[in-house]
Amino acid sequence: MATKAASGKKRMTQSEVINHFAEKFGMKRTQAKELFDELGNLAQSEVKTNGEFVLPGFGKLVLSERKAREGRNPATGETIQIPAKTTLKFRLGKGMKDSVVPKK
Repeated sequence: MATKAASGKKRMTQSEVINHFAEKFGMKRTQAKELFDELGNLAQSEVKTNGEFVLPGFGKLVLSERKAREGRNPATGETIQIPAKTTLKFRLGKGMKDSVVPKK
């Protein structure tokens, strides 16, 4: 099943994104892929050391601590304990949010 955007079109694949940047900036596909790989590596190291990574114009990746809580098994209705855990969240920047979903 293909993922569809709100307009009904298919989303861009990883190859299409890499091809777009390679053509736009006159670089080889391997160079564009290396750029995205390095961006991912940089984001990982920054989140591990500082707890967040800001991607200018888009938003930021942030480490988030979830508290332990009670939940329910949907099949049996039994109450279960869900342990605390650390997760990663992406928070959209205001400029990106406003340009994609304008205020009413």
